[in-house]
Amino acid sequence: MGLFILRRLGVMILTAICLTFIVFFLTNLYPNLEKLAKQQGNQRMQDHEVAIWLGNRGYRTPLDADRLASFKAGKITNDELAASINTGFDSRLLRNYGEWLGVLPGYVVTGTDGKERRRCSASGLDRADEPRFCGLLQGDWGYSTVFRDEVSTIVQRRLWMTGKLMLFVMIVMVPTALVIGVLAGMREGSRLDRGLSTFSIITTATPEYVSGVLFIAVFASSAVGLKWFKGTATSAMNDATFANFTLPVLTIALYGIGYIARMTRASMTEVMTAQYIRTARLKGVAFSQIVMKHALRNALIAPFTVIMLQFPWLLNGVVIVETLFNYKGFGWTLVQAAGNNDVELLLAVSVVSVVVVLVTQLISDIGYVFLNPRIRIA
Repeated sequence: MGLFILRRLGVMILTAICLTFIVFFLTNLYPNLEKLAKQQGNQRMQDHEVAIWLGNRGYRTPLDADRLASFKAGKITNDELAASINTGFDSRLLRNYGEWLGVLPGYVVTGTDGKERRRCSASGLDRADEPRFCGLLQGDWGYSTVFRDEVSTIVQRRLWMTGKLMLFVMIVMVPTALVIGVLAGMREGSRLDRGLSTFSIITTATPEYVSGVLFIAVFASSAVGLKWFKGTATSAMNDATFANFTLPVLTIALYGIGYIARMTRASMTEVMTAQYIRTARLKGVAFSQIVMKHALRNALIAPFTVIMLQFPWLLNGVVIVETLFNYKGFGWTLVQAAGNNDVELLLAVSVVSVVVVLVTQLISDIGYVFLNPRIRIA
């Protein structure tokens, strides 16, 4: 088991490096950086001004000094200078990725404006005391251009809010789905099976933005008259109550209930037709004992994997629900980072998502081995 975990950790690290590089490459494409420069500088920036801004701050290779001097002297036109700007793959990208990870020293750039800018500069520290490495491995996740705060602080706070939402969703979703799936699969083709299966299909086929709007219209507005809950979960960020937290929890849980219940039902149906179950029934063992002592454990093997897959889905799939109920958690932060081209924050959110997916997959594989004694680790 130890060797298996070590191999999986090695694969996880390699996968994380590959995925984070892909995200880093996509977020550092020239159109994204151009938008960032105009947001932070001036929306009326010309192409060469954008290139100068990016070069002065270490995002791209600085613009050729001779051509820039020729442009200022009037020897070449703006179009000729713009034609020399590299808008494709930049050789500095790999170095920037290493600096962001923290395996290469942070850049020191003297811009065309004469100012020296350093990646590892920190307020209150002399230049001699500044660290050379300041990346992800050192705990420096960058600075958010939208929220004007440290990225690590933002991610920690928003992740905690979504974690609280995920906890309540799992408490509601998992037991309910397992009970529905087991009851439906115990007697395949019965009226109870058909009824519960229909309910599961309906909930799975209903998107969160549809069920959320329906819940708000029925239970939180004057359209029907049932003002039992609040239609917004903003106050739940600091104080979660039954009134302000019920609707977002039910909206997310309802979709997952149907999916897990269908998987549990299919697994339970297969187990109930196994030879050892028929033998136990022929020997006169009570049906309840057959279900609880023999069928249930084997039927939960497949749903366990599905349940573990819900954690990555909940982490990033709550975007619609958090936006709908104005709950400013991890998914809402992802939308804000992507919509406002907050590169550092978007990279941090992506890293957290990758880590959660890989860790849940590892836990799923280990749990699958313990649940199914027929599985042997090579």
